[in-house]
Amino acid sequence: MNTSQPIQQVFPQLRVSVWEQARRFYVDGLGFQVDWTHQFAPGMPVFAQVSREGRALFLTEHAGDCQFGGAAYLVLDNLDAFYQEVVQRGLIQPDPPEETPWGRREMTLKDPDGNTLRFASPLETR
Repeated sequence: MNTSQPIQQVFPQLRVSVWEQARRFYVDGLGFQVDWTHQFAPGMPVFAQVSREGRALFLTEHAGDCQFGGAAYLVLDNLDAFYQEVVQRGLIQPDPPEETPWGRREMTLKDPDGNTLRFASPLETR
């Protein structure tokens, strides 16, 4: 077992309206991978887990799970490299990361359903 990174114990859950649209945004646009999907039967809402760099999100089409307009804060090892990758993927054009007064670099995106994703990394120690 890799002890350098703790096992994630809290999973932000975000409501999505159309799974395929969300999959394109998170996978094709942001470089997440689909870990698994679940449907009770064909044509039923999808519940999925996507992850990147060991950080996972639940995405759900189920109306009773949560509301549109949620938020998640994801700390990555290298936000600037992530930003360059997202720009190269071309699905979205995020504003570049900025330094914050609380010692992080951050950038914020909205997914197609209005959920806010804030990505961050610590400032380099100089």
